[in-house]
Amino acid sequence: MAEPMEEQSPLIALAHKRFLYRTQDVPVADRAQLQQDILDLVRAHDMAPLYEEVCSELGVAEDAAALSEMRERNTKQLAELQEKIKDAEVNAGDVEVRDALQARADYICSIGDHAAALEAYAAAEAKTAGVGPKMDLAFSQIRLELSRGDWRAVKAGLEKAQLLCDKGGDWERKNKLKVYEATFLMATRQFKRAAELLLDAIATFTTGDLMSYEQCIYYTVLLAVVALDRPTLKAKVIDSPEVLSVIDVLPHARPFLSCLHNCQYAEFFEAFAGLTDSVRADRYLHPHFRYFMREVRAVAYVQFLESYKSVTLASMAASFGVSPAFLDAELADFIVAGRLPAQIDKVAGVVETNRADAKTALYQQTIKQGDLLLNRLQKLSKVIDIE
Repeated sequence: MAEPMEEQSPLIALAHKRFLYRTQDVPVADRAQLQQDILDLVRAHDMAPLYEEVCSELGVAEDAAALSEMRERNTKQLAELQEKIKDAEVNAGDVEVRDALQARADYICSIGDHAAALEAYAAAEAKTAGVGPKMDLAFSQIRLELSRGDWRAVKAGLEKAQLLCDKGGDWERKNKLKVYEATFLMATRQFKRAAELLLDAIATFTTGDLMSYEQCIYYTVLLAVVALDRPTLKAKVIDSPEVLSVIDVLPHARPFLSCLHNCQYAEFFEAFAGLTDSVRADRYLHPHFRYFMREVRAVAYVQFLESYKSVTLASMAASFGVSPAFLDAELADFIVAGRLPAQIDKVAGVVETNRADAKTALYQQTIKQGDLLLNRLQKLSKVIDIE
């Protein structure tokens, strides 16, 4: 990670800030400052096509003079880029023409003109021959769709990038594709596969235009806790040099990760509580906030009960730093949902696990497969008798 990485795309940064502003259940220390940050970002990058939409969303009056200046700069820059395309067509080769077309498409994308950007990228792609450059164009379009939250378009872009990658993408672009795909999977609640892809990507992370390295590790830690079993979590995350290099920069991440593995459940719940605001404020995870919270608690309860045949509610509640009444209601919900192989004896105040041991599970599986085989033999015999 010694080499400097690309900065996050301004469109992605803007999308996150707009999400924070319009999502009322996300705590924001200074909403007025956030509003100003959004406007400053739009003006700094001359995003004239988005300015009116943003002003409407923020409930502020448009600055006609500022909009006019941005449009003038857009027109001037586009004219210069068009001139470079014409010059390349007359005086240079196909590679220079392609580069000029891509530069124009990237600029249109950077100012937020969605329709024009897609058209410009199509023109650049028509002049592009290699797999690598075509993947770069696909990544730019995926970022554009990510900034708009169009997940169907993101999925289509990922499928296109995967097809290109299968034709011979280099390792760096393959690695980038893993991060882009993990972002989509995370946003669509496919946490296990997202965690696996991020773990594959963090050692050679080069996707700074989408997220920072620290943000990538943050997602890796969160998703790994709910997606990986305990031995895998230890081997691939807790002991990972890449994770260890930045985990202390992320508030509450180290105790959240290590306390679960060390069975320090009260401390784990405290760290988990410290992470809730950041999870709620994340654009990709916010729609799954309640689900994620439930999954984390389920992982901790399952791990705790694996060590016991029976345990008192009071003892388990003390281990988690919660009241017996709260734990009783929590466990009942998970048991009813089939997430915990246990039952609660409310009179005795005891939680009893009812996991089948390996021999019993194998016996039950054998009986089930034998029944299926007998049913198939009976059907086959009827067919033979008829013939």
